[in-house]
Amino acid sequence: MGKKKKKSGGGPTGQEWLTTYSDMVTLVLCFFAIMFNPDEVTPSSMSQISVSFMARGMGSNTGGNTLSVGRMAELGNNITSLPATDRGKSLGTALRKAVSLFAPDVNSKKMTVTADERGIVISLATDAFFAPASARINMESTRDILLRLGTLLSSPELAGRKFRIEGHTDSTAIDPAGPWTSNWELSSARSIAVLNYLTGLGMEDKNFQVAGFADTVPVASDSTEEGRAYNRRVDIVILDDGHL
Repeated sequence: MGKKKKKSGGGPTGQEWLTTYSDMVTLVLCFFAIMFNPDEVTPSSMSQISVSFMARGMGSNTGGNTLSVGRMAELGNNITSLPATDRGKSLGTALRKAVSLFAPDVNSKKMTVTADERGIVISLATDAFFAPASARINMESTRDILLRLGTLLSSPELAGRKFRIEGHTDSTAIDPAGPWTSNWELSSARSIAVLNYLTGLGMEDKNFQVAGFADTVPVASDSTEEGRAYNRRVDIVILDDGHL
């Protein structure tokens, strides 16, 4: 009888390529994670991404069916052409435009440009735009900023948008000898002053909402002068569709 050949113990199993493939996928994911900039993503953008995944059969409701034709395809629609997506893109474009347009004023702490769940928030530091306990705009020093603000709000990217002007004060008690009986009145009057300037540039008042919040929505501690200065502001909110 001939001797049986020993089986090779280190031969290929046909699965070694999976290790290389998984390493490559991991590296690609790391690359996109590094390139991803969360500062440029608005809440509306994240919502669109979520909707896009669901529309392509990648959501939790259609697990295992990612290769099947989805309901959106049956309707003949493409998620990138939907009106809501287009409006979300225009809001992102407007945010980048606002950051560039007001960069000098942000650096000088006259205003800030941010985004939250409501949309784009342009905050005017009232110490730069109003005298203490006053609702009269300091036109000499802020006219250029307000003109650029009017240009932004009238831009094609924001056509059909609604805007909310919100007045805010710190918690310092109002001067009883002054023209206002409370911070509610002062914050509302400052909002109306900004509204009147913008409508004076030709913007339609029907596109605006106005509110005065006094000291009820602080963004910093009222225990320091710096914090109180941050709280004294007028916010112009370019509303997302979910907050009209």
